[in-house]
Amino acid sequence: MVSKAKLISVNVGQPREVLWRGRTVTTGIFKEPVQGRVAVRRLNLNGDKQADLSVHGGLDKAVYAYPAEHYSYWQKELPGMQLPWGMFGENFTTEGVLEVDVRIGDQFRIGSAEVMVTQPRLPCYKLGIRFGRDDIIKRFMIAGRPGFYLRVLLEGEVGAGDTIERISQDDGQVTVVDIFRLIGMDRDDIETLRRAVRVNALPEGLRIHFQNKLERHGR
Repeated sequence: MVSKAKLISVNVGQPREVLWRGRTVTTGIFKEPVQGRVAVRRLNLNGDKQADLSVHGGLDKAVYAYPAEHYSYWQKELPGMQLPWGMFGENFTTEGVLEVDVRIGDQFRIGSAEVMVTQPRLPCYKLGIRFGRDDIIKRFMIAGRPGFYLRVLLEGEVGAGDTIERISQDDGQVTVVDIFRLIGMDRDDIETLRRAVRVNALPEGLRIHFQNKLERHGR
């Protein structure tokens, strides 16, 4: 992480109904940048809401962050497509905090709020709705640029331009990319699985999933 990491854009959106593949779908993936200070709450940002709470939202997925650095990659991958901040459904478009460096359990202060990294984002079909193309989901997985979810430890207010300060680094040394690879790999990385299940900040569902993998290997 660079010394001057910052929040580039704050993006929110309300669920809307869209027609997709002949059926009506409700989705909250359409986010747009907002000006001024925005309140960060335990479950979301003011003005923001998730549509399907069975897979989105909750304490461990209250805020979704996506690095601005990845936008240039996607512009090359999808030439001619408009990619405004918030295109990936992120609440925070960030600069200087990349998945390869950020660990699960790392804590950051942004504005007057404090947040903790919990897991990478895994795309669902609604990302295809946002982009208007089904292949974006496979492209997203192959690219290995997932962004990451945040748990809100201290409610506060944030705004574009705020510094992102790392106030605590997890000792587990398991990065967002490590977890993303464990989920998407065909073969299990036993050593990383062992480290992952010991990270307290990892959501319980993922911990059980990884523990089951270890047990299948007799480890």
